[in-house]
Amino acid sequence: MNAPRPLWQGRALALLGIVLVAFSLRSAVASLSPVIDHIARDFAVSSVVVGLIGAAPPVCFAVFGLVTPLVERRLGLERVAVIALALVSLGLLLRGFAGDSTALLAATVVVFAGVGAGNVLLPPLVKKYFPDRLGVMMTLYSTMMAVSTFVPPLVAVPIADSLGWRVSLGVWGVFAVLALLPWIALLVAERGRGAASAPASGGTAPADDPTDGVHDLTDAVAAATGPIAVASPSPKVFGRLWRLPLAWALALVFGTSSTMAYVAFAWLPSVLVDTAGVSPATAGFLLSLFALAGLPCGLLVPILVVRFQATRPLFLFSIVCGLLGLGGLLVVPTVAPALWAIVYGFSAALFPLSLVLLSIRARTPESAVALSGFVQSIGYAIAAVFPLLVGLLHDTTGGWQVPLIVVMGVLVVSIPAGLVAGRRRTIEDEWEARHGHW
Repeated sequence: MNAPRPLWQGRALALLGIVLVAFSLRSAVASLSPVIDHIARDFAVSSVVVGLIGAAPPVCFAVFGLVTPLVERRLGLERVAVIALALVSLGLLLRGFAGDSTALLAATVVVFAGVGAGNVLLPPLVKKYFPDRLGVMMTLYSTMMAVSTFVPPLVAVPIADSLGWRVSLGVWGVFAVLALLPWIALLVAERGRGAASAPASGGTAPADDPTDGVHDLTDAVAAATGPIAVASPSPKVFGRLWRLPLAWALALVFGTSSTMAYVAFAWLPSVLVDTAGVSPATAGFLLSLFALAGLPCGLLVPILVVRFQATRPLFLFSIVCGLLGLGGLLVVPTVAPALWAIVYGFSAALFPLSLVLLSIRARTPESAVALSGFVQSIGYAIAAVFPLLVGLLHDTTGGWQVPLIVVMGVLVVSIPAGLVAGRRRTIEDEWEARHGHW
């Protein structure tokens, strides 16, 4: 307990599982839009369906962000992780077999139901298995998310050209199936440990603080070979978050991060084609550059936050980059479209920043589960509005000026929330300062 253990010591399966989950969550999001044109050659895909598909990720993330902590309370982190990955795998395979736009949309909803649950589970899974390596693990899985965001736009179209769009969509399901295996193995191993240790489990005190007396934390399970047990969040813990400015600030920061990402993946190629005069193929490449800019953010942001408490500087850096990139597309789009795409892409630093804050702004894994569910459900509900709103504003005004100004306005409005989220205090600290004992 004095020194951090090697990442692989006694928890190699969890390490592999978290990495594969991180890859599966983002590749599921980024693999569809590049091949929409290929799909439209087989059956009609209306603009309404495209808009709904663009809004499906944040809508599902919002809904399942609320539902997942309640399900996790009954089943546990690992079981819900298996269920989530099974949904992702099934949905990705069904997308490859879709025969019309309705089936495509339905399969997409199944995919993002699983992804929404996985998004909520990843931070508490990291906190449970790697409490001594939060910065490293946040860096690792944020990086995997960045990689799995910019790779699909690069390879999806070539695969669709050579093997068909069904293979291009279905191939990502292989990674989701692989991600299932470590968590199934952990469930089997945990069941075996539980059966073996049941007669001797009477006298060990939990290492984590108990909350609300709902569950005893059973981290007497082999500290050297297994995870620290996590108590599930009670409804009381989840309910308290609605009354905390810090929780709302984190939700608004996360909502801004998600808005920037989903607006870009839905509309950035169209903006580039219409305003910068680039070809559709070049627009797809620039979308990959936008996503690639998130890679150094995923590498550096968690370390800078955990080791140097650089939350506010990183937040302001993200906001400024978003404003500069969008402003360039608004004012001088033809001058350096690649530059504007990359600079706009650095606003993705908000995403790993939000993920780290979900862990360090809660004292216990139980609180982290509740905070993760609250923040992601509210944040994705905010983000769900803007892909559709941007399309509506474009159709109404006949241009991209007003939509881009609105998206820039989201960044400006989020600044007070980012300053609040940068305070070095937990949700428990804030509750105790306002209402007494947590």
